[in-house]
Amino acid sequence: MSDCCSRANVPLILACAGASNVGQMSNRIAVELTESEYGKLFCLAGIGGGIESFVKSAKASEDIIVLDGCPVGCARKTLENIGVAPKNAFELTAMGMQKNKTLRLDEAEVQRLVQEVKMGFARNKMAARGAGCSCCG
Repeated sequence: MSDCCSRANVPLILACAGASNVGQMSNRIAVELTESEYGKLFCLAGIGGGIESFVKSAKASEDIIVLDGCPVGCARKTLENIGVAPKNAFELTAMGMQKNKTLRLDEAEVQRLVQEVKMGFARNKMAARGAGCSCCG
């Protein structure tokens, strides 16, 4: 049985970097999570483009964190199109961010959303693995 704290199964992070503040925030959160070694930024466009190695990696991944800015769900739908049902999909507008065309990001909101994604991912991992793992919270 694998340990939820093991770095062997680092989550892939897929973000829709759409043409709005929430898209840019999705990408920023993905970068923050990658830089803090919480997961590994992965190429959503490669999956959408049907590049075999990208699709194969996504299908083989134990954990994927999907970051969508809005209810359109481009990142989630890209995975669903290849038969992957993401268990860790986060939508920023559902987390309280208001969508607009301003591309400047509020640093306090960046940090708030990064923490919310981490907590949501940890809850999902614990639920999937049962109560035997308490290290992810």
